[in-house]
Amino acid sequence: MGYIFFFLIGFGLAVTGGVTIIAYLNFLPVGMSWVDYFIFISGRIECYFLPVGILIMSAILYRYQN
Repeated sequence: MGYIFFFLIGFGLAVTGGVTIIAYLNFLPVGMSWVDYFIFISGRIECYFLPVGILIMSAILYRYQN
């Protein structure tokens, strides 16, 4: 039961981070360059949810025994 809970936490974090990164892509048509975009998202804490969520899900899938 604990594995499912932590997997869903990781999934939620990954979805939140991915949606946030995609939403911030709307700054590109306004005139922001790719370098400015990556500098901007590197300073936003919610953009780090994507890799953290993927790491949590990977760790849970690796530890889960059939």
